[in-house]
Amino acid sequence: MIPRDDDIDLGSIIGMHGFSEDVIEPTADAFRANGCYVEVHQEGLYTAVKIMKYRIRIDWQCCRVVKGTIAHYPGVPFPVGLFTELAEVDFIGGSYRVPSPPEDYLRYKYGPNWDTPKQVGYEKDVVDHMPPGSVPGRAGWLRQFLVAQFFPRRTARLLVLDGNGDPVPGAAVSIAGLNRSKTNSGGYAKFYLPESDVYAVVITANGVEEVLYEEAMVPGKLHVYRPDPAKPAGRYFALTQE
Repeated sequence: MIPRDDDIDLGSIIGMHGFSEDVIEPTADAFRANGCYVEVHQEGLYTAVKIMKYRIRIDWQCCRVVKGTIAHYPGVPFPVGLFTELAEVDFIGGSYRVPSPPEDYLRYKYGPNWDTPKQVGYEKDVVDHMPPGSVPGRAGWLRQFLVAQFFPRRTARLLVLDGNGDPVPGAAVSIAGLNRSKTNSGGYAKFYLPESDVYAVVITANGVEEVLYEEAMVPGKLHVYRPDPAKPAGRYFALTQE
């Protein structure tokens, strides 16, 4: 229906509308019994279920309510009230339950220009519209600082290089919904990273900003950023590990 959209997104909220964590594994087994490849990942704020069949990907996110909000990737906090009384919409012959009102959901996720179709650039709209600081349910700045000091394995490093392969000091590095840092004189930024996961990363180096909307990052590892002048936006999984 949207030529560039190649997946199906489903959402459930643990503790609402009769849904509980006990339902997740049996449902995953039902998908497996019907020939699907299924992975279940516990990710703190939610349980992510990755389902694949016939090269069609289904992302099922089972969210937890934390301080009256649920977090949607890459850490956008939604008021749980959007999901208390779901609305029903008719779509290509079926009836589906969606957040209510749906326009508010789209505004929280994509910002005030949510109704402008974008193939590239919507990623920046999402991260720019997120509130500063860490998402409810994730460690605040003080806890992050203490963990980084006493548990270095819970941190990650990012080396920012320029187009010539030289390190960039003073580059700004933002992990959406988590923290912000700057590179030192050697081009390295060090920051708290709670677990191996996919994160949205914003890097501003030499006055140029790039949003890397999906990047696999691992605590204890060194990740390297290299710009691509031929593709300044819309890159995914661009970081390398060394």
